[in-house]
Amino acid sequence: MDTYLEKVYVILGNDLQDGFKTLDWTIKKWKPIPISIIILHFTFNVSKEFVYTPFGKLPASSVSEEKLQVLRRYEQEKIEKLLSKYISFCGKVKAEIFKVEKSDEPVQKVIVELISRYKITKLVLELTFLRSSSSWRSKNSISGSFYIHEHKPNFCEFFIICGGKLVFLRGENEDVIMEDDDQGLTKKGNIKSWFGKMLNDHNSSSIKNSHRLSVSSKSQNQWENCAQEIQNYYENLLSSNLGEDKDFAPLEEGVHTITESMNGAVKAENMRSKIDDVQKIIRLNKEEIKANMERSAKAEWALCLCNTRAEELEAKIKEEITNRMEIKKSLDTDTEQIQELITDISENKNKRSSLLELQTELSNKLQLLTLSRLRGEAQLDNAVIARAEMVRDIEELRRQRDVLQRRVEFCKEKDAIGMVTKLNQLSCGYREYSAEDIRLATDGFSERLRLKSGGDWTNVYRGRFHNTAVAVKLVNSDDNLSQEDFLAKVKLLNNIRHPHLLAIMGFCCSEPKSIIFEYLHNGSLRDTLLSSQGNHRKTNRALRWHDRIRIAHEVCSGLVYLHSARPRPIIHGHLTTSNILLDRNLVAKISGLKFGLGQCYDKNDDTRIDIRAFGLLVLNLLTGSNWAGLVDEMMTVDPTALVRVLDEVAGQWPLDLAEELVGIAMKCISINTGPKTKLSAAKVMEEMTGVRKKADEIVGKGGGCEAVVIEGVDAEVPSIFLCPIFQDVMKNPHIAADGFSYELEAIEEWLKMGRDTSPMTNLRLNHTFLIPNHTLRSLIQEWHNKNSILTS
Repeated sequence: MDTYLEKVYVILGNDLQDGFKTLDWTIKKWKPIPISIIILHFTFNVSKEFVYTPFGKLPASSVSEEKLQVLRRYEQEKIEKLLSKYISFCGKVKAEIFKVEKSDEPVQKVIVELISRYKITKLVLELTFLRSSSSWRSKNSISGSFYIHEHKPNFCEFFIICGGKLVFLRGENEDVIMEDDDQGLTKKGNIKSWFGKMLNDHNSSSIKNSHRLSVSSKSQNQWENCAQEIQNYYENLLSSNLGEDKDFAPLEEGVHTITESMNGAVKAENMRSKIDDVQKIIRLNKEEIKANMERSAKAEWALCLCNTRAEELEAKIKEEITNRMEIKKSLDTDTEQIQELITDISENKNKRSSLLELQTELSNKLQLLTLSRLRGEAQLDNAVIARAEMVRDIEELRRQRDVLQRRVEFCKEKDAIGMVTKLNQLSCGYREYSAEDIRLATDGFSERLRLKSGGDWTNVYRGRFHNTAVAVKLVNSDDNLSQEDFLAKVKLLNNIRHPHLLAIMGFCCSEPKSIIFEYLHNGSLRDTLLSSQGNHRKTNRALRWHDRIRIAHEVCSGLVYLHSARPRPIIHGHLTTSNILLDRNLVAKISGLKFGLGQCYDKNDDTRIDIRAFGLLVLNLLTGSNWAGLVDEMMTVDPTALVRVLDEVAGQWPLDLAEELVGIAMKCISINTGPKTKLSAAKVMEEMTGVRKKADEIVGKGGGCEAVVIEGVDAEVPSIFLCPIFQDVMKNPHIAADGFSYELEAIEEWLKMGRDTSPMTNLRLNHTFLIPNHTLRSLIQEWHNKNSILTS
């Protein structure tokens, strides 16, 4: 794509040197900018009344038609050569000729019309162009220049060049101002006199130069022809001037009549003398008048040019003053903004300093956290390495965990120290509760809170005292126990304290009489085994073979404690999977002691009931089935065949341990049918301890300890995820007025029944509005997702 060139229009005269100077000024003026020079050539500058010869301007009527055409061609060739030299002078600057067609309008009007028609933005006029037009005179030249200057459109820049220097127009009667050699401004006097002087100097130099060039370039024959034409021209003039003399004939008779009436050489000499005199007079008068007129026109034109320039300068000065005022206002505004920026920067520096200090502090904390994490990882590694040793202490740790679990179960959202103190008071002893306390704790013995029925206990309800879940057993009214007997039985139960026996937490002497025991969240062993085979809702995972061995060992430990009581052993009498309860950590505790605890039995005979029942319990743990109704049939079966019916839900059983357990179970079951042997609970405990140690060693080595997950839920459920009412993992937790989170269905049912107290604190609720606990719900969902990933 071509680069855009700025167009500069130039009007040049016939003087070659002045034309070169004007072009040189134009090129230097726009030197940094790429321009295109367009030379305007006016073809109608040539007059039809005169013809230009190498010896000057002659009337066209005095030259023959043939010679006139020759001179016209000569003049046209001269113009073409002149324009060609102008184009060559421009050199690398793009230049072209634009010919202006003939017109009857004055030249100045034609130039103004060209400016408007072609949207000329830059016009350069050479001063000698004014004298090159035959129709112009000195005064007319000045007026024409001012006419162009005044009538040109505002978008056009008009420059007048004289001798390669810029002339400034102001007024026609003022002094002319012109550039000097150092590109400064110089005053040249009155514009009319200066303008006339410039035109006369150019005329005289042009005539001399043209005459000298013409003489050197033409032949002698051409000189003679031109001389003859000049002679004829002046003879015509003479005849017109001498018409009043009587010595000459009238002008109509012509030159030939005069020549015939005179004598040869005398007449010719007289005629030449008169012609010379007339020629001198005419030339002097003509030159004087022309010089005066041209000086006046030049002076007026230069004065107008200077006035215009002065007005432009005044306008520019006013504009500059206005710009300076605006710049000052802008500078004041910028100064204010700079001050504001400086203030902002200072504030930002202070903030940055604070942020750096905070960053340093956070970095230090991050380093501390990193060190803590590294220590934790190191401790974790050490824990993994020491895992085998820790297995030996599992039993004791689980006892402690069971106690602590009961104490901190619902202390997550309350003051931990106060809650632990209350739980210690409840667990370290038992207390008496009023009938109203029992009704409040069980929600008026709601069927929703009923746990089980049957046996010596008519009903069992789940209740809550001081944020602690308890099991309330109502005493059968048909027993007709006196107040003293009831208190004696309660005292006896309170004295029986063992980690694997269900602990009593209180009682109520008022009707209905009731005993409060600790509540174990995982229910009975029977329910857990059945859920391993099927789909019990509240059990979170199946029992592993290692857990089953541990449970059997814990039950045996409880039996040893009962049988070793003094002065007489305590017989359970109804040891089944239904009476073995599991806490949140699957720690086994024996419940369902018959209320006739004070009875005496023969030590060698009656303890066999519990030992035989323990054997059946071991078989249930091995096979996951209830063997109570198959005892007689099993006695005829090969004991080793039981290994083939092991419960697969428990995982991959170590066969040697399974065989040992089968052997222990068979010994316990056959205690009544086989030869009388001194098989006691303590003896069975020794064998169970050996089996458990072997199991712990296997688990410590990382073998056979995988968990069988039911319904994709991990057994270690955070207590905060459990609904205090349903005791199940919440799906849509909501916060009540007491600050605790409940399952929406459970708390709505609680409120619909007309209760206005807290299920946790038994205190009156300030309002019944429920707020969704989105945070807890999100945590529960993440916990479910994690367990699902681990399961897959």
